[in-house]
Amino acid sequence: MSHRSPFLTISLAVCSILLVLVLIINPDPSFKAAVRGLGIWWEVVFPALLPFIFVSELLMGVGVVHFVGVLLEPLMRPLFNVPGTGGFVLTMGFSSGYPVAANLTTRLRERGNITQVEGERLVTFATTGDPLFVIGAVAVGFFHSDQLGYIIATTHYGSAILLGILYRMHQPKAPITTAYERSRHSLVYRALQAMHRARLRDNRPFGKLMGDAVQSALQTLMVVGGFIIMFSVLLQMLATVHITAVFNQVLLLLFGPFGFQEAMGNAGLAGLFEVTMGAQITSEITGMSMMAKGAIAAAIISWGGLSVHAQVASILSKTDIRMAPYLFGRFLHAGMAAGLTILCWEPLTLLTMNIPSSIPAFLLGDDLSSTNSWWQIFSQMSTIAISIAFFLLLLSYILSKTVKR
Repeated sequence: MSHRSPFLTISLAVCSILLVLVLIINPDPSFKAAVRGLGIWWEVVFPALLPFIFVSELLMGVGVVHFVGVLLEPLMRPLFNVPGTGGFVLTMGFSSGYPVAANLTTRLRERGNITQVEGERLVTFATTGDPLFVIGAVAVGFFHSDQLGYIIATTHYGSAILLGILYRMHQPKAPITTAYERSRHSLVYRALQAMHRARLRDNRPFGKLMGDAVQSALQTLMVVGGFIIMFSVLLQMLATVHITAVFNQVLLLLFGPFGFQEAMGNAGLAGLFEVTMGAQITSEITGMSMMAKGAIAAAIISWGGLSVHAQVASILSKTDIRMAPYLFGRFLHAGMAAGLTILCWEPLTLLTMNIPSSIPAFLLGDDLSSTNSWWQIFSQMSTIAISIAFFLLLLSYILSKTVKR
């Protein structure tokens, strides 16, 4: 047993007892926070994820994953050092958002289609927000600018691809999945052959396959909903007992001369736990350029929040895939997304300027083309980045020690 185990056990026990006491003392705000989290899950997450999870389970059962694996092996292996089946996870992860990539990676690992290290690489860069959330909820809903949504989406998914290329060097000497057998037949023929063999090995009637897919999707969504509600309550309790206010006062004392605002601390702390609330509070910050707001929003979306990480940890606990590489990758993804947003702001602004807007002009926010100097942008970004980097690393380390390795 590790010498850290008693300390972690005592710390978790004390925190749990304190949380119970706070919930008993403040039943009304905790109830409202739970209802708010339930509403987000039932009205947004459940209908958005259920079709994707159901279809992905169905496609795995009929062998489509093996078909895609043969076709994409020449691309995925040299680019990301994962088997071709990772292309299916990447596509579904990018289109449906977190935590679908973790769920599919777990399925592939359980079936022996990927190794432990390949699963760690894959789940790290394939876990992203979905386009509907990035463009619709964050950009249009909070910032009233779909143009900003296209910019954030480009930098968010672009940095995820760069992260995947970087993570191909994660334990490069580890064993890899055996490539599909080569033959004189064409690539398409071999892909169809692999799909047929996978279907024969599965051997479940189609009705049974559909029932299992629905059951698996509902089980996954119940876990996701529980974490969303739990972290909604936890964030509200931090505000109720004034921990958020104390956090902001410390940051104001340290970074006030550099232009730090209380709303920045609220955005950083909210984004640390839950991506939606962090993005919403970021949109409400005054006295900051749209470039800086977009960079912070991109970082929060790429980080994902401890709520998403807890969901991923729960799903990956069924396998030997470790959480530490995933958490470090999320931290890298957040920094890369923010940096890419700043570096590519001007060309992406010009590129998306002529895209027709889907919202009324009077709802649009600040003009995206009006930016501050590079030094002002750096100063505004650093006041938040420096203040929360330590907390991100500390919480990532604690979470990586408390989940199954």
